[in-house]
Amino acid sequence: MTGVAETFKGAGTVLQGEKVGQREEIEKIRNIGIIAHIDAGKTTTTERILFHTGRIHRMGEVHEGTAVMDWMEQEQERGITITSAVTTCLWKDSKINIIDTPGHVDFTIEVERSLKVLDGALVVFCAVGGVQPQTETVWRQADHYEVPKLALINKVDRTGADFFKVIIEMHRKLGANAVPIQIPIGKEDDFRGIIDLVTCKAYMFGEKGDLEVLEECEIPEDMKELSSHWRHNLIEKLADVDDTVEDIYLEDKGIYPDQLKAHIRRVANKNLFVPVLCASALKNKGMKMVIDAVVDYLPSPLEVKLPKAVDPETGEEVMISPEEDGPLCAYAYKVMTDPFVGTLTFTRIYSGKIESGKTVYNSSSGKRERVGQIVKMHADQREMVKSVGPGEIVGLVGLKNTTTANTLCDEKKPLAMERIDYPEPVISMAIEPATRADQDKLAQGLRKLEDEDPSFKVLYNEETGQTLIAGMGELHLEIIVDRLKREFSVNANVGSPQVAYRETVTRSVKATGKFIQQTGGRGQYGHVEVVMEPSEKGEGIVFEESVKGGTVPREYFSSVEKGIKNAARTGILAGYPVTDVKVTLYDGSYHEVDSSEMAFSNAASIAFKDGLSKGVSVLLEPIMKLEVTTPDEYLGDVIGDMNMRRIKVESIDQKATTKIITGAAPLAQMFGYATALRSLTQGRATYTMEPSFYKEVPKDIVDKILVGTGS
Repeated sequence: MTGVAETFKGAGTVLQGEKVGQREEIEKIRNIGIIAHIDAGKTTTTERILFHTGRIHRMGEVHEGTAVMDWMEQEQERGITITSAVTTCLWKDSKINIIDTPGHVDFTIEVERSLKVLDGALVVFCAVGGVQPQTETVWRQADHYEVPKLALINKVDRTGADFFKVIIEMHRKLGANAVPIQIPIGKEDDFRGIIDLVTCKAYMFGEKGDLEVLEECEIPEDMKELSSHWRHNLIEKLADVDDTVEDIYLEDKGIYPDQLKAHIRRVANKNLFVPVLCASALKNKGMKMVIDAVVDYLPSPLEVKLPKAVDPETGEEVMISPEEDGPLCAYAYKVMTDPFVGTLTFTRIYSGKIESGKTVYNSSSGKRERVGQIVKMHADQREMVKSVGPGEIVGLVGLKNTTTANTLCDEKKPLAMERIDYPEPVISMAIEPATRADQDKLAQGLRKLEDEDPSFKVLYNEETGQTLIAGMGELHLEIIVDRLKREFSVNANVGSPQVAYRETVTRSVKATGKFIQQTGGRGQYGHVEVVMEPSEKGEGIVFEESVKGGTVPREYFSSVEKGIKNAARTGILAGYPVTDVKVTLYDGSYHEVDSSEMAFSNAASIAFKDGLSKGVSVLLEPIMKLEVTTPDEYLGDVIGDMNMRRIKVESIDQKATTKIITGAAPLAQMFGYATALRSLTQGRATYTMEPSFYKEVPKDIVDKILVGTGS
């Protein structure tokens, strides 16, 4: 491996052969995620990769419920991916760890936490659907974590497929520097081969696609001009982002395929360039070339920018590197209840080594954890290993105090990695045990599911005595209830889905809170003066202090903040949580004997409620980004129904013989929309929906909500 030894020389020390070997092994690892909009073909793509790498010996099909990666019963029944599944396979001399993620927006947190630990992503596009709403969401998530991407335009054999139109959409909708490194030979059901623009060779498929030996041949005569255009485009786009290629391009020099591969890999790993591939995963055409591209163009753990780690005590940034003999730094990105081994903690190791039977330190909880077993996952199957080093993604058995987004490290060298901000639930429903015997099982099941899924919340309404479950959508909660029944043997009764409204203030006000109690002995005294005002959208509750002269001692500031955040859990209009309010503590008073943390916390709660009543509270409702695809002849009926549901239509685009309607839809009006849309269009229209923002509820709707809640 050229140049490796030089990287580790210093102060006259010669690198040992063992260390070189470790680096070479890590260099062969690819940690990738398969991400996309629902029904673009992610799971089918994964199945084909596993088959060709020898990981499985029969290709499963999503539509038959036999896909290996969709191992949950609910996934097999519904034909969708619900939970991210992990597997490992070998291709040539490389090891590929793959996470197959869900495409449905209700399970977007699975994509978010998977991307946090991945080094590269294979983004799958439908050649007919193009760039769809959830594609935009997962692309933004990948950009946020600076994950290099390969784009696969799948289903190029389908009627209505347009490979080049999808590339134009990637530029327009995603702002991506997406450049084909392959182009298809033939289109729709005539898709019969691929031209590799890097090698300038054509590869023709037989009847069984990749199951037969690909026929390498010269580029067909009728495609030479097109392939020449797109190869020139490839080099031109590379020259725009790479100085070396720019020099070659300007001097009109030749460039060999191996050189071109190296340049593409370098700029792709810097997120300056997205190589685009084409295939038909279902028909098994082009998938071997996709696996080659994963190895050729996506980075190893040695080539990526490692996430930030800090010293939890000082907050100072600590540099980590993928060295087995370095300090341990591992990130628990997912916790799952396994019926055979108990709690399984999915973990990415960035530095150091984890050994079964040894103890690690959880810097997030401040507790030691003993690693019972280390398992390499293949969907729901496990392979035991004794130790694991940098770059690996594994499951750890036996961790009792570790939850999602915790950092595992050496106790003598503590490290903490950045946590993920999880979205707030937008929908809730009441749940109760069907019998007294189900009561304890329900509580236990809900607790475990809440530990597994950070976007799922269990709430308790003190006024009604109801237990509420809250999540990201109807399907999300439906799956939760189904899992309670199947995995935890709980029979439960559930109410109708309810919108997760929020409350906020519309103007700046001053508020006072006093908590004074005299009980004969030591009393309680707390007094705060605050300013409450609207904050930026999505900021939640923001607390600041500007106390002068010590009128409120500094040791009570955290109690004031705690009291404010406790009070914000229930608003004054209908009991919904309060959000997007900035509270500034500017004055108050205290008693040297009677003041306490509890007194100031209670005083702050009183002030917050006082401020809500003065600040003209309003209700906010979740607005969803909606996209409906309907045949032209049903456009009028669909638009008419949208108007009745208070949906604001933002655009109507034409694609072949269908209309694509984009709009902003109040979630409260969208329950049962799937059934209504099917009825309006004889089952021919489809829609996708994802949370977008919160907006003030119209006055006439507020009155109905308040009547419904008894407020």
